[in-house]
Amino acid sequence: MAKASEAFVQAGDREVRVSSPERVIYEATADTPEVTKLMVAQYFADAGEGLMRALRDRPTALERWPSGVREGFTLATGPQDKDAEAFYQKRIAKGAPDWVESVEITFPSGRKAREICPTEIAVPVWCAHMGTLTFHPWPVRSADVDHPDELRIDLDPQPGTTFADVVRVALVARELFADLGVRAFVKTSGNRGVHVFARIRPEWGFPDVRHAAIAFGRELEKRDDGVTTAWWKEERGERIFVDYNQNTRDRTIASAYSLRPLPGAPVSTPVTWEELAGLSDARALNLFTVTERMADGDPWAEIDDVAHDLTPLLELWEADPRELNYPPDHPKMPGEPPRVQPSKKVAEHWDADGNRVEP
Repeated sequence: MAKASEAFVQAGDREVRVSSPERVIYEATADTPEVTKLMVAQYFADAGEGLMRALRDRPTALERWPSGVREGFTLATGPQDKDAEAFYQKRIAKGAPDWVESVEITFPSGRKAREICPTEIAVPVWCAHMGTLTFHPWPVRSADVDHPDELRIDLDPQPGTTFADVVRVALVARELFADLGVRAFVKTSGNRGVHVFARIRPEWGFPDVRHAAIAFGRELEKRDDGVTTAWWKEERGERIFVDYNQNTRDRTIASAYSLRPLPGAPVSTPVTWEELAGLSDARALNLFTVTERMADGDPWAEIDDVAHDLTPLLELWEADPRELNYPPDHPKMPGEPPRVQPSKKVAEHWDADGNRVEP
């Protein structure tokens, strides 16, 4: 019997076409059945309210795996990865339906592009038709793309740490936010990490929000010696890294309810703090189980109720304004330390501004 060449998914008021609906995107595992392209599209439609809460009016990069997820498949992160099976798409595709909106954003280089800006659930479903599994929204809205409206704390486990370590640190982060008068929300990354989000008033630019994240990370280090803000991997040890640079322009985190390209179709899943405390394996939150959870509502349903003041964290930054390294694709910033691994650095070869000088 011939395979169907197309199918249609009801997404809000639209029927969205999905080509090659029977293509296997995730192979079966011991715990989960195989997942087809049509199932991915239907999952996004079913995740509608929660997924749109994460994406609505945000410039969003797409992580596309058109051939599915297989052992050995790689994700391109630069021109050197021309043979990779998956890639990021940061510009709206030519031929996109006229109801797929976009917004102009500016990269750290100063170049500009128009990026997809979801306004209805049909957009993520159409993205599934394009092979998208993971959505990477900016922390801004289309009305003001230069002032973030959320602070993102990415807790990244380093080698030698466990998911239990990440959960412990996340709960300490919750206490710190509470002490600052901020209501924070948490989700699994869909892999080994945990993401903590807080809505903020869009009154500060990316540098200030990044500095607030650094200040938060330093306070977290004081409360738990299993935490680090060290940019260089060789300095992190067996600790949980607070990736403060996820608050930098054009650096993004997988959205709530995104699929991740790992066996079993795991989902970056919003959870309550009580659920997180009892969670031992985030892989149990996948396309199949998360769909079932939706009947009980979204743990992030109230995330937009309050936008917080960033001033308390910026005051902490001002009390300890030591700059940390930016990502390598960003221009060198004032006060930034030298962009060289500590193990390769010869102190006398660098001046106070981080510029290389002759010995």
